[in-house]
Amino acid sequence: MLTKMLFKSAQHRPSFMELPGSGERPISGRLQENDEVLKTIYKDCSDVVFRHFQIGGTTEAFLIYIEQMCDTHLLDMQVLTPLMTNQELSAQNAADIMRHIPVSHTKTILTFAEVIEHISNGNPVIFVDQLHYAIFVGLAKWEQRSIEEPVAESVVRGPRQGFTETLGVNTSLLRRILKTPQLKMKSMQIGRYSKTQVIVTYVEGLAEQQLINEICTRLQRINIDGVMDSAYIEEMIGDNQWTPFPQLLSTERPDVVSANLLEGRAAILVENSPFALVAPITLFSLMQSPEDYYQTYWAGSLVRWLRYFFFLIALTIPSAYVAILTYHQEMIPTTLLLSIAKSREEIPFPALIEALLMEVTFEALREAGVRLPKQVGPAVSIVGALVIGQAAISAGLVSSPMVMVVAFTGIASFTFPRYTLGVAVRLLRFPLMFLAGLLGLLGLMLGVILIVVHLCSLSSFGVPYLASLAPLRKQTLKDVLIRAPLQIEDARPSSNSNYNPSGSHRD
Repeated sequence: MLTKMLFKSAQHRPSFMELPGSGERPISGRLQENDEVLKTIYKDCSDVVFRHFQIGGTTEAFLIYIEQMCDTHLLDMQVLTPLMTNQELSAQNAADIMRHIPVSHTKTILTFAEVIEHISNGNPVIFVDQLHYAIFVGLAKWEQRSIEEPVAESVVRGPRQGFTETLGVNTSLLRRILKTPQLKMKSMQIGRYSKTQVIVTYVEGLAEQQLINEICTRLQRINIDGVMDSAYIEEMIGDNQWTPFPQLLSTERPDVVSANLLEGRAAILVENSPFALVAPITLFSLMQSPEDYYQTYWAGSLVRWLRYFFFLIALTIPSAYVAILTYHQEMIPTTLLLSIAKSREEIPFPALIEALLMEVTFEALREAGVRLPKQVGPAVSIVGALVIGQAAISAGLVSSPMVMVVAFTGIASFTFPRYTLGVAVRLLRFPLMFLAGLLGLLGLMLGVILIVVHLCSLSSFGVPYLASLAPLRKQTLKDVLIRAPLQIEDARPSSNSNYNPSGSHRD
């Protein structure tokens, strides 16, 4: 809803560059005029500081910065003190001024648009009387979260570092893994008001230039007031806006991003978001966990097959139970059928309503467990499921087999390594149950066929969603159906990168 509101408001709000005195207006040589322009722009901004002083005791100047976003200690020691105490400093020469500022990053800027950009990023800007340009000083500093292990992608064995909300930290984590100048990073800003910095990163020579150009083109087409998280970007640059399946891989792990970059993919890093986006992807890459490659290939292959099995279980088991119990009782062994019939003697609802009731309750408990404080969330969801399930059976609202089916389905849905894929399966489970309740196994098969057809029609930046199986690529099947030993993974996936047979790289 927020995104929709932002799009609607973007049609009639003035853009950031259209504010009075901003835009491409050049900086004046009159200090008082520059002061008035900035005070008009930052009217009612109590956190914006204007500090007037004299350079060398003779020339009037002022600097502007935002509190809590600038290192004021260094500002006092390395900017104000040298400029105010040096009597021989020539204030008419910007190069001379910058030589007397012991800060690594300084430069001159010519327009108010640049001034606003640097101030918004936390850097102070100096204005000097009779100079037609300002001086930017790189002293931005703000509170940031320390590097921690990703909560949603924890592994038993493997790196413990995760991305943070600070873009510079995230790029440095990638640089620590891929120590090569071929790791390129293209930067751009998105959002009229947020001016969110977005970086497209890739390994030159591995990623196809056509892919990088397409990603940059889609990013540049985004027209929105602000970007709060990388999820905004993910939704707006996907190939198909009407599918429940994710078309980009979101991850908090630098090792996952680095591995995908080595396979010829590209990653998108967004300021103020700990989640990076990887493109292009396939359904099978969403089913892979980084831990598959941090243990033996036998264990990795077994766990991967378990995920495929539980993917089918989570998607179809409730629907199959409803279909068989409603239309195909002859398929159930007699002893089991008698047991189920006995448990359903006092149940007033048909199997479809019973399944929907339990599934909705289970989803509500799962959502409650996520939203509650982490100290009580797991306990409430587990205890709530046990109490409600037992109470529902005792009250005669649902049968014991249905509770087991829903519980097994819930456990199966927790095996997905990507949360976004799990959400898609949870959504599709409900229309499949409706079809099974109306048409039996025929309806279930019809629903599965429609899902497969939909998956075949999807693509991620031109790569088919079921690539390696549809279309069939035998070269990359060894890292789809199984996790092959690294020694024989001697080629990068040709659908994602410039084909390079050297080195061991996973799909």
